[in-house]
Amino acid sequence: MAGQRQAAAGVGHVHLQVGDVQSAHEFYVGTLGFEKTAGWHGQALFVSAGGYHHHMAMNVWNSRGAGPRRDTLGLGEVLIEVPSGDDVAALADRLKVAGVESHHTGAELRFEDPWRNRIRVAVR
Repeated sequence: MAGQRQAAAGVGHVHLQVGDVQSAHEFYVGTLGFEKTAGWHGQALFVSAGGYHHHMAMNVWNSRGAGPRRDTLGLGEVLIEVPSGDDVAALADRLKVAGVESHHTGAELRFEDPWRNRIRVAVR
């Protein structure tokens, strides 16, 4: 459709490959503040915000024991939208306490999880 502008697409939830579920729990629940909604035999973790069944999941099905991913593999980044700037500021504080490097661009907070999945957090 040459010349026509396409609308942005969004994904309802994502599944990330991680090296271990316990570290994923510590990062995504303990540091980021998601709620654990389910687990699956120590192989997967499902998390959400606001009581939804899950917004994100992390699993070890193809990645058990994996370290940081190479830039050439997998999903490039995840954008998480939050209701307010106060939510972004509170997350920045939690990341600092946890020793996670982050950068606030003025529009969004950027950081990486333990497997180098890039995460961006911005106000809706």
